Amino acid sequence: MLPLMKQLMTIMILLCCLRGTAQTAIAGADPRKVQMGAKTMKQYYFVMLTKGKGKDRVTDIASINKLQEGHMANIERLHREGKLMLAGPFGDDGNWRGIFVLDCETSKEAEQLLATDPMIKAGCLDYELRPWWTEMNSVFK
Repeated sequence: MLPLMKQLMTIMILLCCLRGTAQTAIAGADPRKVQMGAKTMKQYYFVMLTKGKGKDRVTDIASINKLQEGHMANIERLHREGKLMLAGPFGDDGNWRGIFVLDCETSKEAEQLLATDPMIKAGCLDYELRPWWTEMNSVFK
C-alpha cells in the first residue's frame, strides 16, 4: 500500500505545481483544454471506484458473476465509444476497488455514464468523481 500512496502523493504534488503555472485558454477551442507554457492540458474525469453500501446485499455467486460480466461489458462499450480512457482494479481488498478515467464534456455526462454500470446500479460499487487534468498526448491520445 505504501508505494501506491507515494505515487498518489507524487501526482498530487505535481498537480499542485501545475496549478501555480500560468494558464491560457486556447482561443476558439474546447474549454477543457488550456495552454500551460509549451504544454496543452486537457480535462478528464477521474473516478475512484469504492465498495458500495449495498455490496453485502448480493451474495450468490451466479448474481455476482452476472453483475461482473455486465460491468466488464459496460467498460468495453465505454472504451469503444471513446469515453473510457483508462480502467483497472486495485490488487487488494481495500475500500478502493478500481479507477476509471472518462473523457466527458461535463461531470453530469460522467455521472450519466457511471449510472450505466451494473455494479454501481446494484450498489456493489460506489464512486468519487473529480475533474482531472493531464498533458494532451502524454498519457492519452
